[in-house]
Amino acid sequence: MPGRAASQPLVRILGIDPGLRITGYGVIDKAGNALRYVASGRVKTPEAALPERLRVILETLRQVIAEHGPAQVAVEKVFVNVNPNSTLQLGQARGAAICAAVSSALPVAEYTALQVKQAVVGAGHADKRQVQHMVKRLLGLEGELGPDAADALACAICHAHGGQGLGGLATAGYRVRRGRLV
Repeated sequence: MPGRAASQPLVRILGIDPGLRITGYGVIDKAGNALRYVASGRVKTPEAALPERLRVILETLRQVIAEHGPAQVAVEKVFVNVNPNSTLQLGQARGAAICAAVSSALPVAEYTALQVKQAVVGAGHADKRQVQHMVKRLLGLEGELGPDAADALACAICHAHGGQGLGGLATAGYRVRRGRLV
């Protein structure tokens, strides 16, 4: 029904996949259960000192927010690396991304990579190619989609589905073992 989709409230969501070298971003619109691609890209920081890299992430994401006007932001949570210094630097890049959102008075939701993969692929241990493929399918995209933009769009899709994983199935209190909820 054409009139029905128009009556659904439209929510624009910015998904962010933070990284110190490359931060991916993706913007989607959600109306009811329908998702529509708006934009995506990546913020590539220069080979510079940490403060300069963080400034580039912050300022570029502020520009993305100003240009696309999202109402909500979803950010992927940091995973723990073997190298503690890398984990700290990734956390600082994530902080710059969150600051871009909150300085624009936007609410921020955070999701683990497991939650994002469950929501988009249905398997918490999906590889990057599976995530890229499902993001393209869910958003009806043709052509190539870079891994950073795909991960950011996947984060936005996860948020659009309520962050529940497995397409809206509540997973709170459960763990995934061998691809199954336990």
